[in-house]
Amino acid sequence: MADFPFDIVAFDLDGTLLETHRDLGTAVNHALTLGGFASFPLETATDLIGGGAKVMLRRAIDDQGGLDDDRFHTLYKAMLAYYGENYAVHTSPYPGAVAMLEALAGRGVKLAVVTNKFENFAKGVLAALGLDQHFQIIVGGDSLGKGRAKPAPDLIWHVQQACGGGSLAFVGDSSYDMKAARAARVPVVAACYGYCDQSAQELGADAAIDSLDQLITALETL
Repeated sequence: MADFPFDIVAFDLDGTLLETHRDLGTAVNHALTLGGFASFPLETATDLIGGGAKVMLRRAIDDQGGLDDDRFHTLYKAMLAYYGENYAVHTSPYPGAVAMLEALAGRGVKLAVVTNKFENFAKGVLAALGLDQHFQIIVGGDSLGKGRAKPAPDLIWHVQQACGGGSLAFVGDSSYDMKAARAARVPVVAACYGYCDQSAQELGADAAIDSLDQLITALETL
């Protein structure tokens, strides 16, 4: 539809498009067990998500007294190796995700993913779920090098340019997403059903949704 307000819609992944906490939590627990730490209930993994896998593991270990950098790095590598082989065991799209992506594409909108997950993991899990073909570009926290992941605006600017420019809206569930969008000077929608590290009011998005079937209407109001 020619009157749709955005040329590009970019999405965070974990807690926005995909429910990933069980696979992420299992990978963290794998590393914790190797390090002699106690595992945690997978239902609480949502409290650790945000900022990427290293931040997630660091939070879990710091909650149990911390660890020196060399040993932490060893466990982090073990976590990544495990996750790389098990990232689509329990992970699934949120309800309404596929219909929403198809509806946006039908309006001529270009779609992108902007995540702090490693690019190869993001592409791998989307491919495993049959969703990768929806996106013109998928970028991860390592795609542009150190210091350019969210909350920096660089990944958003990169996908905007890769999609040919034009108006862009961003959809995410965490303060990292809100800060990145604000820094990039683009409108942002808070996915309040996701792994939010702040309340909807604290996130301060331009719009907020409780499910993905509300997204298009929310975008049309911006």
